[in-house]
Amino acid sequence: MGQVAFDTQEFVETLENAGLPKDQAKAISLVVRKSHEVADLATKRDLDDVRKDLSADIAEVKRDIADVRKDLSAEIADVRKDIDARFEKNEAQMQARFEKTEAQIALLRKDVEHTANGLLIKLSAVMLAIAGLASTIVTLGIKLL
Repeated sequence: MGQVAFDTQEFVETLENAGLPKDQAKAISLVVRKSHEVADLATKRDLDDVRKDLSADIAEVKRDIADVRKDLSAEIADVRKDIDARFEKNEAQMQARFEKTEAQIALLRKDVEHTANGLLIKLSAVMLAIAGLASTIVTLGIKLL
């Protein structure tokens, strides 16, 4: 803090002109000067200096905030790229698994169809055998009568 300008000589002369003895005027001047020295008063210049310092500090904080925002934006962009890459990789893996599963299902359907056809053929053969056997039994039964 700056000191308040105080002209002790002028103060003493003002007191003497007002009728105070010189010794009293000097004593009062000395007390007032000491009170100004001890007083922690802010002058307009002190306030202006503080404003300038605060303005500079605020500008620095704003620059720091802008830098942090820029850094965060870059980091967020990197994270998004990483997530997108992982998502695409997982999506490709899932698609490959779906295609493999669909191929396996198609093979199972063919196997079931082949098995069903084989069973149908065997069933037809058994039915023909039964029909032939029944025919033979009927023919033998007629001859025996």
